[in-house]
Amino acid sequence: MGRVGVLLLNLGGPDKIEDVRPFLYNLFSDPEIIRLPISSLQKPLAWLISTLRAEKSQQNYLEIGGGSPLRRITEAQAQALEEQLSAAGTDARVYVGMRYWHPFTEEAIFKIKRDRISELVILPLYPQFSISTSGSSFRVLEQMWREDPAMRIVKYKIVPSWYDNPGYLEAMADLIRQELEHYSNPHEVHIFFSAHGVPQSYVTEAGDPYQYEIEQCTQKIMETLDRPNPYTLAYQSRVGPVEWLKPYTEEALEELGQQGVKDLLVVPISFVSEHIETLQEIDIEYREVAENAGIENFGRVPALNTHPTFIKALAEMVAEALNNDSATFAELTRPKKNMKMYPQERWQWGLTTTAEVWNGRLAMLGFIALIVELVSGHGPLHFVGLL
Repeated sequence: MGRVGVLLLNLGGPDKIEDVRPFLYNLFSDPEIIRLPISSLQKPLAWLISTLRAEKSQQNYLEIGGGSPLRRITEAQAQALEEQLSAAGTDARVYVGMRYWHPFTEEAIFKIKRDRISELVILPLYPQFSISTSGSSFRVLEQMWREDPAMRIVKYKIVPSWYDNPGYLEAMADLIRQELEHYSNPHEVHIFFSAHGVPQSYVTEAGDPYQYEIEQCTQKIMETLDRPNPYTLAYQSRVGPVEWLKPYTEEALEELGQQGVKDLLVVPISFVSEHIETLQEIDIEYREVAENAGIENFGRVPALNTHPTFIKALAEMVAEALNNDSATFAELTRPKKNMKMYPQERWQWGLTTTAEVWNGRLAMLGFIALIVELVSGHGPLHFVGLL
């Protein structure tokens, strides 16, 4: 039997303040994050946005200690998973590959080749699949396997998503139960699931399954929790002038306040590690929104991090993947029915429906809005904090 490896995929985050601007540049350079009709414009636009946004983002990171804890937590998850696999009789080496900051996916692949891994399980730390998260990382890996002869001999298994994994659901329910006990009336606490948003067009025009998987995941967590608490699902972290998945977290919080909700528990459903979206956006920004709306008791469920039930669930997923066939990169990146994995590769010029939707709305309106705002200093991008 050959050497077994596990590759954990995650977004990455700046370790210190000086890393913020280059991290943002890497993020906005990804065509899965910002889709443009002309690929040569991607890096100049990424440079512009990262430069304009750097100061505000640095201030946010200063509020949580000056950097993201994501790398430290993900490496702790990798260590815990390696130990769990060993205890279960599987001798495997676990690697961490980040998409936009160190250790980059390329660094992890270098170590995998160095260690002569012959069988690899690729496990995204995103419970729900999206073309902008797991899909982006799969695309990079597909290119590596295609271009590097040394990687073609590595047999890989992919876990595309695991939003309905029983162990994951139980770990989430356990964390919620623990936090509910801090309230005087646990069964009356309104449970508020906040997921990272994506543009609406990803779902309606690109066929991204993210919204479906988030909704199913929320429902299954509540079923596993088996409590009578009312609950809400909303989406956070939107940027730019386009429409994102709704309801937006801040608007949903204000509405609940108007309805008289006093006790609220936020569950960061699409995050398995503490980082800027939980520690700053939820704990600071959304807490202020909630309190201003009249919500008196605002609590948050911690991210899973190295929760034992969660780590055990990851180990079981790895074992299952090793014992079964899985999709290939080609199968995951090939359009399925109405799903276009990488819509930016399907630009059509001329008087077509695709041209009207993509070229007209995104290219023309997007660039016009950007130019107007750079000149005037006012507009929707400034309003949401992108500029």
